[in-house]
Amino acid sequence: MSENYDVIVIGAGPAGYVAAIRAAQLGMKTACIDSFIGKDGKPALGGTCLNVGCIPSKALLDSSRQFHNLLHGFEAHGISAKSPSIDVATMVGRKDKIVKQFTGGITALFKANKVTAIAGFATLKANRVVSVKDADGKQSEYTATNVIIAAGSVPIELPFAKFDGKHIVDNAGALDFNEVPKRLGVIGAGVIGLELGSVWRRLGAEVTILEALPDFLAAADADVAKVAAREFKKQGLDIRLGAKLTKADVGKKGITLGYSDAKGEQSLEVDKLLVAVGRRAATVGLLAEGSGVKLDDRGRVEVDQHNWTGVEGVWAVGDCVRGPMLAHKGSEEGIAVAELIAGKAGHVNLDTVPWVIYTEPEIAWVGQTEAQIKESGVAYKTGSFPFAAIGRAVAMNETAGHVKIIADAETDRVLGVHMVGPLVSELISEAVVTMEFKGSAEDLARIVHAHPTLSEAVHEAALAVDKRAIHKAN
Repeated sequence: MSENYDVIVIGAGPAGYVAAIRAAQLGMKTACIDSFIGKDGKPALGGTCLNVGCIPSKALLDSSRQFHNLLHGFEAHGISAKSPSIDVATMVGRKDKIVKQFTGGITALFKANKVTAIAGFATLKANRVVSVKDADGKQSEYTATNVIIAAGSVPIELPFAKFDGKHIVDNAGALDFNEVPKRLGVIGAGVIGLELGSVWRRLGAEVTILEALPDFLAAADADVAKVAAREFKKQGLDIRLGAKLTKADVGKKGITLGYSDAKGEQSLEVDKLLVAVGRRAATVGLLAEGSGVKLDDRGRVEVDQHNWTGVEGVWAVGDCVRGPMLAHKGSEEGIAVAELIAGKAGHVNLDTVPWVIYTEPEIAWVGQTEAQIKESGVAYKTGSFPFAAIGRAVAMNETAGHVKIIADAETDRVLGVHMVGPLVSELISEAVVTMEFKGSAEDLARIVHAHPTLSEAVHEAALAVDKRAIHKAN
């Protein structure tokens, strides 16, 4: 006889484990099922983000940033070091330690909130029956009043550049190189490609990024993308646009890449290849016949504005549904659904989800780009302010970039905020709050910002919307 729960969550990534904890907090008997196996061969909670994504990549980004500054940035501060070196094994070991700390933290949180963790691959059957196959092949069944699908996503694999874990790798493989590759090829100039490409470039690799699209960072505002491209070029990242990969042949001395661009057929020799062309919903094998849950043409679970699948008691959140594949978006959906199940009001506004790329400089935005607003026909006004005129940024010797605010020309309501520069991953939150509460550029302009801080760039950009910035010519 199968065990029954009030809520079963499929997936223990940022969307799933957060949903499980919130459901348990609301008094529901909750289980969370996940199949991820860690580097130690044991089940690990946290999903892609914690184990091989958001957290470990930030650990390596910070380590590589420290090394890069030691080589190139400290001289301006009067700090010098003779013959610095990097121990890759120690760096990767630090990353692994951080991951283990946080996976253990989720286990502790599950215990504290009385969430039952179940290791294995889950398949949803009819009538909210969940079949689980563990690592040994043993099958178990559980039932629930409500099922929350949080299956996450997996890297997209190219048919002519299949992952082998050694030469051609996905994001997980690029986190675990045992030495700095002499020549690293990266397919895709998106978030993963830029972040991990930056890591290994800072450590000394020759990094070439092939991007099939003709425009750099097409999802970001054009002004931000332009600044970022210039800074990445200074750092030695070789980004080739309109470059479509056609082959990847692994040989004894490396990998021969073939690609086409505006000039015709090209070739490139690399030692390692990171394929980062996007991710797809991890829904293969997730749904048994009769579950009633439908997938769209991209393999994502179909849901309404409240993340309900249309099947009684079945919900879906995170990377496996529409919207941006971002951990924080998934977490908020998980909380919202748990609260809706409990009869409370859940809320997620997909229009105010912030985006961040943790390169140097960092890139962050929320809302619409100027191109999107222009296309919609809405009259707008903009204001921007450079970090080069911010005292704190100058003191930090990190002056590249700016803050740009776009507001409705008639109502002054903020429509989008775009940033490139130091610690904009933190600065973007002020913009998110402003937009969530339907604030105006004037609201931001009237708020007192501490001096000297990087946040003054937001203040001055808001003032610049009405051409009244203080510390630059209008």
